[in-house]
Amino acid sequence: MNWKTKCLLAGLFLALGLSTQAKDLEFGGYTWAVRSGRGGPGPNAWDENNAWLDTSTNLHLKISQRDGKWSCAEVTMKRRLGFGRYQFQATGRLDRLDDNVVLGLFNYPTGDVGPGGTHEIDIEFARWGDAKNPMGNYTVWPVVRTLKQVSKSFPFTLTDDQTTHRFIWSREGVKFRSLQGHRDDDGEEINSWVYSPSEASEHVSQQPMPVHINLWLFKGLAPKNGQEVEVIIHGFKFTPGSELSRNRSASIEGFPGHEQDEGNQIFDQVVTVF
Repeated sequence: MNWKTKCLLAGLFLALGLSTQAKDLEFGGYTWAVRSGRGGPGPNAWDENNAWLDTSTNLHLKISQRDGKWSCAEVTMKRRLGFGRYQFQATGRLDRLDDNVVLGLFNYPTGDVGPGGTHEIDIEFARWGDAKNPMGNYTVWPVVRTLKQVSKSFPFTLTDDQTTHRFIWSREGVKFRSLQGHRDDDGEEINSWVYSPSEASEHVSQQPMPVHINLWLFKGLAPKNGQEVEVIIHGFKFTPGSELSRNRSASIEGFPGHEQDEGNQIFDQVVTVF
C-alpha cells in the first residue's frame, strides 16, 4: 500500500470517527448531546452508553461500573435558552443518593459567555462526600469572577420517588423551588429560595446558555456503597419569560414577601449552539 492510499484511508477513518463521535438524544422538545471522554467535574470518565431514552421517552442517566472502572453521564442541550422558567421532573430517591453522587440540573456558560465559575445557575443534589451535609443545593454563580457564588442548602426526606424542580431566571434574580411529585402547580413544596441581589447584573447572568443534566461522582470517587446509580428525568420544560410575564401566577406568586418584577424585566433568549 503506497503512502497516498494510506493517507486517504486515514482521512476516511478520521471522518467516520468524527461523524459518529457525538451521540444525540431528542428529549423535552430539544436536541441534547451526550458526553463521552474524560474531564471535570470530578474529574470523571463519561460514557455515552450511560444516557438513553426508554420507550416512554424518559431520560435515564446512570453511573456504571465496567471492568472495575466507574463512568458517569451528562447531556447538554444544543441550544441556548435565556430568561424564563426551567422545570425538571425526576424519578428516583434523590434524598438517598450516595454521599459521593451528584445530580446536577443547571445551565452553564459557553466559552464566549464566560469561564467556569461564572454565570451558572444550579440545582444540585449532593452531600459532597460528607453524610452530614444536606442533600439539596441551589447555587447562583456571579458574572464577575472575583465575586463569590451564593448558595442555599437544605435537607429533605421524600415520601416517594417523584419530584419536580424549577428555577425562574430573570434579569433581577433567580427563584428556585422543589416539589414532591410530578406537577405543574406549586403544591407539596420541599423547599424554595429567592435570590434577588443588588447590582444583579454583576451577580446574575444576563446571557443565554445551554442546559446541562448530569449524574457524576464527587472528586471522581466511587460510591461509598459500591452500587451503580440510576436516575430518571421524566420531563424537561422551558417556559420563556414573555409567557411568564403574561401569566404572573406562574412566574412570581408563591414566593412570599417578594415584590413582583416588572414585565419588561423578563424576556426571551433562544440561541442555537454551533
